Amino acid sequence: MSEAMGAQLNNPIPIPTDLALPPERPMGRLRRLWRSRKALAGLTQWIIDWGLPFAAGISVLYVFAARAASPSKVYKTFTLIDAPEHALLWLASVIGWLAVPAVIGGVAGHVIATRIQSVKSIATSTLFEQRGWGDRLRPPSRIDYLGSYFHGTLAEQVFVDAFVRIAHRNDWVKAQDHWEVIIRDTMSTQQFSKLDRHECLRQAQDATLIHMRPPALVGLCAVCVARKP
Repeated sequence: MSEAMGAQLNNPIPIPTDLALPPERPMGRLRRLWRSRKALAGLTQWIIDWGLPFAAGISVLYVFAARAASPSKVYKTFTLIDAPEHALLWLASVIGWLAVPAVIGGVAGHVIATRIQSVKSIATSTLFEQRGWGDRLRPPSRIDYLGSYFHGTLAEQVFVDAFVRIAHRNDWVKAQDHWEVIIRDTMSTQQFSKLDRHECLRQAQDATLIHMRPPALVGLCAVCVARKP
């Protein structure tokens, strides 16, 4: 009995042949890229989530208002130099009066407060490291595609076998979606807030491989349990 158990422990767990690897779709890559933004700092996330849509809305308003009046008139109304004359200019005036100062002041206050708080706060993962501008500006990579674990290390093969075949009954699409949700939410926790964007994604995935495998072996997925009606 002991010899049989020893042989079972020493031999890697083979991934069954019926666990077919589906091709990754372009929309899946975009979704992974979008969810990977959680590895970025708070201000960078805010710019992507709210700053860019806000700037796009102002640009659309400027274009339509410039068609009803001259571009210089829109600019002067937006900067509160001239009084508004019609509905679009009134809207531009309100945005220039309320929204823009609030956004600029909020961003400036956040940057200053963050820099003050982080003067003596260094993540242990960045101790003694020399980071160039390439490392500082390089965006994080995307959340891993589970299909890449199909022929990965033994730990990755065991995890994908348990997470896809057992916990999600060979539903690759659902398993990939839940894997990305777990990584996204893990990167948003306080534990990973001080990490570099690249280290944040790497450690979140490593921690998920460790902590999600035992429940997956008995057919449980954290996302499935949380979303169960």
